Amino acid sequence: MISLREIQTRFADSIFAKEDTGFEKYIVPGAFPPERHVQIYRNNVFAGLISALQDVYPVVTRLVGEGFLKYAADTFIRRHPPRGGNLHDFGGEFAEFLAGFPPAVKLEYLPDVARLEWAYHRVFHGPDHAPLKQEALTAVPAGRYGELKFALHPASQLLSSDYPILRIWQVNQPGYQGDDTVDLSEGGVSLLVVRRDITVEIQPLSKGEFALLQTLAAGKTFESACTAALSAEPDFDLTGSLRRHVQNATLVDLHF
Repeated sequence: MISLREIQTRFADSIFAKEDTGFEKYIVPGAFPPERHVQIYRNNVFAGLISALQDVYPVVTRLVGEGFLKYAADTFIRRHPPRGGNLHDFGGEFAEFLAGFPPAVKLEYLPDVARLEWAYHRVFHGPDHAPLKQEALTAVPAGRYGELKFALHPASQLLSSDYPILRIWQVNQPGYQGDDTVDLSEGGVSLLVVRRDITVEIQPLSKGEFALLQTLAAGKTFESACTAALSAEPDFDLTGSLRRHVQNATLVDLHF
């Protein structure tokens, strides 16, 4: 006898698969034939998931159009169905999917725009954390600063792109007024996406600042982070940057 778990698994497979899985034989006919019941449920599931993707990726949707987004989303959902009941966790692979999606290949900047939107989404829903107390930093002996490891705020993300994705994001925000032209040749950008209180901020970072935070986020020591930052930007202001990110609660914890 087939188990409940197997029935549930086969039902899920029938919803996300393009081909017939034969699940209809487990459905008792009702107002509609079994095939119709599965089709109705599939349509409702896909409509909900596509709507969730549009909510997370409004700029991508605006760039490609709602029709194209729905077309891409149909393929994406079949390849990457949700793995849990929390829709906030759904859609993280969309940027990687777009990078390999043939109809979008000419929009080379699009995957990085999607990465920025996913970072914004994760930061918005990320957990809170108390700021690092200044006394904890001043209590560290000067000779041991290099051994320190700092933790970034859990509601923060770092990302970089070869394209001006912040500019693309800004000119496609609701209510934006002004020059909406984007010159892809203006180069890339390194960004910190962080939530302060209830507001998500997107901050451009210099090469040194990005290298510093990226190295700390990887769990490396402050000495390693300083080396990386100065290699990326020889005249980088280490002291000023550390002070600023402690005061702004980008860095929220430390340990040896």
